[in-house]
Amino acid sequence: MSPKPPTEPVRAGSAASAELATVLEARSHDIGGLTVGRVLPSMARRRVGPFVFFDHMGPAMLPAGGGLDVRPHPHIGLATVTYLFEGEIIHRDSLGSHQPIRPGDINWMTAGAGIVHSERTAPEQRLRGARLNGLQLWIALPAPHEETAPQFHHHAAETLPTLERAGAEVRLLAGEAYGRRAPVKTFSPLFYADVSLLAGAQFPVTDEYTERAAYVVAGDVTCAGVRAGPGRMLVFAAGAAIGLSTPTGARVVLIGGEPVGERYVYWNFVASSLERIEKAKRDWREGRFPKVPGDDLEFIPLPESS
Repeated sequence: MSPKPPTEPVRAGSAASAELATVLEARSHDIGGLTVGRVLPSMARRRVGPFVFFDHMGPAMLPAGGGLDVRPHPHIGLATVTYLFEGEIIHRDSLGSHQPIRPGDINWMTAGAGIVHSERTAPEQRLRGARLNGLQLWIALPAPHEETAPQFHHHAAETLPTLERAGAEVRLLAGEAYGRRAPVKTFSPLFYADVSLLAGAQFPVTDEYTERAAYVVAGDVTCAGVRAGPGRMLVFAAGAAIGLSTPTGARVVLIGGEPVGERYVYWNFVASSLERIEKAKRDWREGRFPKVPGDDLEFIPLPESS
């Protein structure tokens, strides 16, 4: 048997093999006192299944006296999903929700016909400074649910299912995979999982969905002879049998699901028609979205372009 060729570092934006559709790299973006790594959307790939947006917040140390300040802003046609590895964020929205998000929790906000929310560092954490490390994803709602009434659901860490498989611990954050289902209400077939791989693990990625991807949070993983480190997303080819391996251990998040069709994205708005995007822009510009109770003195203006 011939020895296997050495693995090669990932080259962003390239298709690495028959198993990999493309490889994406996080790009720096400021969201209000914090620089994040934005992976989706990108020029190489606009979405993975219904996932149209993927931000990695941190890891960062927020200095004493500072903090995260994402002022009130609107959404339509999507669900935002926030998950932290470290730190805390205070979520407020126009439904009256006021919820601290802590490591391991899932914060699922369905925008539907329209919602406004803010994300900030708690006052006590501003005094001493704090670390922040986490993810925010947007999931496009299927057309029949784009105009659903806005909803907010918070799921504490201990309510999410965990399992061990092939040298890995899997926490299922949303959807269904590996024979388990998360309690989070979803609107289309999808899965979202936090996977901690032990050194030497050979982990199979579920093949239940048409589109799938793995984002490396920490450590290094190898797939189809390609090595990827933190800040890289491996997007898998449809139907391919995928395995992830790591010599020293790694943490990845897996996402995937069935496509929901073409979507237009402008700023914080996602819709299946340009007309709906234009209506949302007018409504925000003219003050027709609801206010956020307890955080109604500031807002983010509609950008000139997005």
